[in-house]
Amino acid sequence: MTRAQTGEIHVTFLNKHTMALVLALLACSRAGVLAAQTGVAEQAMVLERQGKLVEAEAAWKAIAKENPSNAEPFAHLGFIESKLEHYSEAIASYRHAMVLNPGMPGLRLNLGLAYFKASDYKQTIQDLEPLLKEQPDDQRLTILIGMSHYGLGQFAAAATYLKPAAERDPQNLALLLTLAHSCLLSNQYPCVLDAYHRIIALNAESAEADMLVGEALDEMKDTEGAIREFRAAEAANPKEPNVHFGLGYLLWMKNEYPDAAKEFQAEIDNDPQHFQAMLYLADSYVQMNQMENAKPLLEKLEKINSESAKEHLDLGIVYADEGHKQTALAEFQKAARLAPNDANPHWRMGRLYRAMGREAEAKAEFLKTKALNQAEDQKLLKIMATLPNNKPSGGSSDNGPSNH
Repeated sequence: MTRAQTGEIHVTFLNKHTMALVLALLACSRAGVLAAQTGVAEQAMVLERQGKLVEAEAAWKAIAKENPSNAEPFAHLGFIESKLEHYSEAIASYRHAMVLNPGMPGLRLNLGLAYFKASDYKQTIQDLEPLLKEQPDDQRLTILIGMSHYGLGQFAAAATYLKPAAERDPQNLALLLTLAHSCLLSNQYPCVLDAYHRIIALNAESAEADMLVGEALDEMKDTEGAIREFRAAEAANPKEPNVHFGLGYLLWMKNEYPDAAKEFQAEIDNDPQHFQAMLYLADSYVQMNQMENAKPLLEKLEKINSESAKEHLDLGIVYADEGHKQTALAEFQKAARLAPNDANPHWRMGRLYRAMGREAEAKAEFLKTKALNQAEDQKLLKIMATLPNNKPSGGSSDNGPSNH
């Protein structure tokens, strides 16, 4: 499944709940207790334990003012500020404590966690990798660094860290799901399948796991297997975000438009604002020549987001079918502007110009269609040439578009 076309549905999976669950694994111990327990420090500690963070913060600031060379108050201030989600302030306090006492137990880990929560993943890795070298089996460090690579879009590196973390905690469903996402996004499909089997052993009704393996099978060109897994996910949880859209898209790719339309509508029933489901439902109507159903949906989509090439292409087809040639032409031109490497808008314009008796313009558009198709053919040939035991020859002689 082309991820740009499916709206990056795997990211939705992670953002919805997996990241939150993984973060629950990352509970770090608080900064160390003052070595010399003064009365004020004891009171600050009590307030901190009771969750009275504003009062505790004021107490620690007073201690820091009295003892500016002592790292402990600044470490506690960093902890409190992080709990209050004031990450910039937390980082500043931790770094100040580091200057005063770089060897304080737990301090660098807490600093790294603050960077992570502030979404500064590069700095998280930089601060925590030296610790992991000293403590290679530390689960918190391994997960933090793995998730930081994930946040940077370095999915293969993320999987490198998350695999041993998942092996150390084989019952952790959230961690396995995150590993499966990392493997999928780095094209490590056997890893996805392995994680899937482990997830199913823990939760046989995991719709998310079925969707993940469905995406992996689709990337492996096993469309039927992918459809099977998405149907299993749908049965496990028909309310799972994107489950109907993913299945609908696979059916749409097989030109099974009536069944695809049902799935897209089911996704819209779950999420009335799902733009991609509405867009592909409208396209399914166009493919089934149900222009009266497609038109109001496409005009609604244009008001929501006018930067979709498919939306303008389909609108052009609808308007051309109604005989509104100039309006249709304007839509095809918009589609060509938004998707300059797509032959479809130019082919449609060529046909429309010909119907309007404008042969010179029609010829120009058909030449553009031919050139774009040839460019796609050459790109495909280059890819095929890299495959083992594959001897591609020749290109497509069809100058028409691949879709519609």
